[in-house]
Amino acid sequence: MRRLLAILIPAVFFAVSAESYEVKGLQPLAPYGVFSTFSTETLKENKFDAGFAFEKVNGPDFYRTNFQFAYGLKNNIELSAALPYVLDWQDRVDGFEDFAFGFKHRIFDGNAALPSVAYLLTVSGYLGKDEFTTEGRIGGGLILTKKVGPFKGHLNLLYFKPVKQGLHDEYALNTGAELAVSSRSTVLVELIGKKEFDKNKINMVEWRLGYRAQAADNIFTTIGAGFDIKNRTPDFRLMFSINFILPTEKIRIHKVIEE
Repeated sequence: MRRLLAILIPAVFFAVSAESYEVKGLQPLAPYGVFSTFSTETLKENKFDAGFAFEKVNGPDFYRTNFQFAYGLKNNIELSAALPYVLDWQDRVDGFEDFAFGFKHRIFDGNAALPSVAYLLTVSGYLGKDEFTTEGRIGGGLILTKKVGPFKGHLNLLYFKPVKQGLHDEYALNTGAELAVSSRSTVLVELIGKKEFDKNKINMVEWRLGYRAQAADNIFTTIGAGFDIKNRTPDFRLMFSINFILPTEKIRIHKVIEE
């Protein structure tokens, strides 16, 4: 753990030169996380969450869609899956990334002093196109969430090991924050740092801003933008996602009759 923090935290403050393809993999579905930072919160038992995400990345230039699914196995256990698809990579390549599966288990609900705690386990199946695949990978990590009034903060420490020969292990430190500005809208902030597969050093540091709206009781829409800070360059990504939670909870109204 100390070694991981020693590698990742300085990268937030010092420039690191690299440009590479970022494997998307498993991502959180609203409202249980920020963009790439998971929350310890999980879907309620027997709830199903389905989402579609789209992003436009500049430098390198390409488009990506992500079909995401999650199921509440228990109130504190969630199963999830993601299938990213890349378009127009290097102006000519389209194809799927590997199919990712996840298992998230909240083991501590938190209290006034301590954050809630969960762990994440992931595995990816070999499905992707040669330019985007790791030929499968396994990984996981620790998730912390702390809520104070309208503010909610998250910390993820993640590790992934690819199957493909010649690739390095990946480490990631994700931090995210949510500020509820109304009962149905939230401002999102995220800072992520990664040592990715293709290089044995930090090669991705990015901060992201966004806004999430609850369009209906079971529909969430999220928009955002990410900015590369490893080289102080104008490289950026634009993000949009929409997801649906089913079945919809029926709100019970209790009438009080005074005699």
